[in-house]
Amino acid sequence: MKKVMMMALMAAAATSAFAQDAVVKEAKKLFSSKDFDQAIQVLTPALTSAETTDKAAAWNLMSQIQQGKFSAIQTKEVEEKVKPTGATIDTKGMHDAAIGAIEAALKCDEFDRQPNEKGKVKIRFRKEAQTQLTNTRLALINAGLYYYNEKDLDKAVKTWAMYLDSASDPFFEGVDLSQDQYRSEIAYYAGLAAYQKKDYVLAEKYANMAAQDPNKAEDANEILLFSKKENLKTPADSAAYVAMVKDLHKQKPDEKRYFNLLMDYYTHAHNMQALKAWAEEEIALDAENSMAWALKGEVQMNDREWDAAVESYKKAIEIDPNFVQCLFNAGVCLNSKAIDLKDELADKKTGGLTAANADKVKAILNESLSFMERARELDPNREKVNWAYPLYQIYYSLGDKAKSDEMEKLVNGN
Repeated sequence: MKKVMMMALMAAAATSAFAQDAVVKEAKKLFSSKDFDQAIQVLTPALTSAETTDKAAAWNLMSQIQQGKFSAIQTKEVEEKVKPTGATIDTKGMHDAAIGAIEAALKCDEFDRQPNEKGKVKIRFRKEAQTQLTNTRLALINAGLYYYNEKDLDKAVKTWAMYLDSASDPFFEGVDLSQDQYRSEIAYYAGLAAYQKKDYVLAEKYANMAAQDPNKAEDANEILLFSKKENLKTPADSAAYVAMVKDLHKQKPDEKRYFNLLMDYYTHAHNMQALKAWAEEEIALDAENSMAWALKGEVQMNDREWDAAVESYKKAIEIDPNFVQCLFNAGVCLNSKAIDLKDELADKKTGGLTAANADKVKAILNESLSFMERARELDPNREKVNWAYPLYQIYYSLGDKAKSDEMEKLVNGN
């Protein structure tokens, strides 16, 4: 009984295999009659069926069918351009067929490279397919552009990636693709499309490829830079990003965006010491960088180093006399210094100040006032800084009741 059952199973398996082989034969017939779409439909299930005895041959046939469809539509397109008849050209079908031809050829070669039952590799289809598909591979450029213009970024990236990556696929072994005049351009657009669809890993991959060409390096570095910026997941990612921006900044010190990118990074990193260290780096590179002095002052101000902060702000103001934020911050620092000094010098019992000590505090307040009034003059509508409350404090401390009342009304919105 067991022997009979085994024979039945073997017969069933053989029947299934013959059935799939029949499907392949049917697809061949349809291909011969140029019924490409029907041939593709019939053959497709056999490509992944476990019963198909020769997967490499099946994929090779699919590549031939897709190539046949591509060539037929392409010929029709050329004829229509030469002698217009108003015929409809299946542009999408043509591009899809080019993609399908290359895709199937690569899959065929993958199966063809597998050892046979004797452990030997005998590649059967590559040489003939190479001759035809080397040119078809170039059609992937326009296919990717078609899908990019159709706003199908997934398909555009996939198509351009196939064009770029296939150059190193074993299928094209022996074909000289090193003198590819389109490589860097397509790598740039593949990186750009990948960035636009937020696939930053792929964006970096193809931007790096494009950057190997000196003529595309600048544009490619933009993609690479912003891909890294959007993909900061680890300290190592952050370090690589900062290193790249700093390198670009050194190469082009007059290009403000690199400085601004670094400033954005450091001011959002919640690490004031790192911000200070970077600001000092920038000052060492360019002592006339008012923003670097301002950032240094901000860290010192945050650490309540009033005198040091004021000196940094003064440097920034010397370079840019209309730097309202620095005028305001210098005034705030001096006002805070005056408050601290008053608390330090006050009599421990009465809280009062001697005349000499009061003059010391008053001198600092007057210096604070000069900065704050200049900020008010430059920004009368308080669009950049809200000088009303600090001025109220300073006028009040100096005993100028009329002006402190004026500021109090502004503070209270009257």
